[in-house]
Parts: sequence; C-alpha cells; structure tokens
Amino acid sequence: MAKKVRVFSAPGCNTCSQAKRYLTEKGVDFDYIDVTADGGALQEMKTLSRGARSAPVIAVGDKVLLGFNKAELDSALSALDGNPAGRS
Repeated sequence: MAKKVRVFSAPGCNTCSQAKRYLTEKGVDFDYIDVTADGGALQEMKTLSRGARSAPVIAVGDKVLLGFNKAELDSALSALDGNPAGRS
C-alpha cells in the first residue's frame, strides 16, 4: 500500500529538510521524493500543485501543501487520521 504522505523535494532545499525532520520527529511514515533525480516525479509535483516549480510540495492524502507550514501540515495530518483539526 502506498504511503499517504509524500514530500516532493530538492537537494539543498532547507525548507524541504525542515519538513522531513518535522515529519520524522512526529513519527509520520512518508515518501521523500527528489524531483531533481526523477523527471516523472517533477511532473507529478507540478500536476499536483497546479504548476508549482519550487519545493517542498507536500501531499497528505488528497490535500496538497505548497511549502512547509507546521499548522497547515498538522491540520492535514489530523484530517488524514480522521481527527478534527487541532486534536491529536
């Protein structure tokens, strides 16, 4: 079964590293995808984000987040788990 959280990233992207570290600290199982190493992944990131060309793009289930914002990510993760936003 595919993981429900995917982080589309690029090497040297500090914000991507912050997102990865945050998800790891929270114990979230996720795929970390380097869009510079895989043209198909870059195209998928652009499609999901409706054209964004900067990383990170974080897909949480059906929700797509541009950049890294802890509050938005926590809300998306809570919804994914079936919890109302703000409740863990």
